[in-house]
Amino acid sequence: MRKIKFWKMSGAGNDFVLTTGAAQTSRALESLAVRLCARKAGVGADGMLFVRPAGHGALGVRYFNSDGSEAFCGNGSRCAAWWAYLKGLTDRKFRLETLAGTLEAEITGREMVRMRMPDVSGASLEHKGKYPRGVGPVHFLNTGVPHAVAPVRGVEKMDVKTLGRLLRFNKAFGRAGANADFVEVRRGRVHVRTYERGVEDETLACGTGITAAAVALSLAGVLKPPVKLISRSGEKFKVWMKPAGRGASEIFIQGPARLVFEGELKC
Repeated sequence: MRKIKFWKMSGAGNDFVLTTGAAQTSRALESLAVRLCARKAGVGADGMLFVRPAGHGALGVRYFNSDGSEAFCGNGSRCAAWWAYLKGLTDRKFRLETLAGTLEAEITGREMVRMRMPDVSGASLEHKGKYPRGVGPVHFLNTGVPHAVAPVRGVEKMDVKTLGRLLRFNKAFGRAGANADFVEVRRGRVHVRTYERGVEDETLACGTGITAAAVALSLAGVLKPPVKLISRSGEKFKVWMKPAGRGASEIFIQGPARLVFEGELKC
């Protein structure tokens, strides 16, 4: 039996178990993620972060959903950045090596991280498809992972778990499906609720979803960057970008990242 040291992190309520150590196989990390993220039998989290120095001042970040599937995660990457800064592994500005590529990160304040996101190309506004009643139009784009962004009214009262599951597996988004974001603009701020693949439920925040909402609404001419957004948890985000054609470049997201507690688990 071995002991695993872990840190519980939160990115606006999107929670993660972070661990580090010697390199491990993908299969071992997938299995570990399922065990650590289990709400009743493990630490409990939306996903697991495996973080290691990548050389030349960069930080290697691998993210696994609670079902063990590996993906890119915006909130998780920002949490990893904050953790590394707290542990003295980085300066205020550094790079993250992620599944979506090398991304710049900057500590802009206490528990606040600004991070570059992958460029977006080929965004499909008012994406063609058959959607559930009351949902539409839907914008489809990839911000490191695929997202379906649906502008709605009364987002706070929506059954996001039911509608999100329907959109997540909708044939319009191909075999891999998409994360589903329901968005409503009120007083110049975008309120976002997200159903996430891999977690298969609504999460309190989603960094790639926040970014997808900002990019989609900017490309649709609803808002101009920087875009202010608020997640289901009530936490505030800001997204900068340069929209162009069917995409956007130089995209940055700023939002909270917190260390909740740390501990040791016997495996």
